[in-house]
Amino acid sequence: MEPITLTTERLLLRPFTTDDTEAVYQACQDPDIQRWTTVPSPYERQHAAEFTGQMVPDGWRTSTMCTFAVLPREGGPLMASVAVTLRTFSGTWEIGFWTGKEHRGRGVMAESVGAVAHWAFSRLGATRLEWRAEVGNAGSRAVAEKSGFVMEGALRAALLNKDTLRDTWVGALLPSDLGLESTHPYLPARAGG
Repeated sequence: MEPITLTTERLLLRPFTTDDTEAVYQACQDPDIQRWTTVPSPYERQHAAEFTGQMVPDGWRTSTMCTFAVLPREGGPLMASVAVTLRTFSGTWEIGFWTGKEHRGRGVMAESVGAVAHWAFSRLGATRLEWRAEVGNAGSRAVAEKSGFVMEGALRAALLNKDTLRDTWVGALLPSDLGLESTHPYLPARAGG
């Protein structure tokens, strides 16, 4: 897949490049990013270089992970990262994200998630977009809920992070939640079976 750029009212979402390595390294020094995401801890410059130079381009090339750097639309520093990763060949993708400490609480991530979700449904043919986060990651959950994800519950030992299995919240967004058509009809379960 060819990497693409998305824009919102305030934001530019583009693929990371090797020019972003230092900014990624600096952002991932935040203890909260290291605690709540699966980035390595401690986070070293080589991790950032592998992310921008190998992981991101390989994901786009194989059409299995599309990762965006989030920046101010009018120019400015890296604010966040958001990615969608193919989970099943039936059209389920998973969204993941982090926001730099100084950019939290301003709606940056909810705006980014909305743009990427719309793109995933309309261009990738996603039938379901899942959000997962370790139980207790209230900031991530708030973004997911603000973005329209429906919380579906918790999964025991569903996240391996820093060599430890952790319980995970899971939520989902469907094309119909955004007023979009799905590639397949959806027949929801009826109450009572």
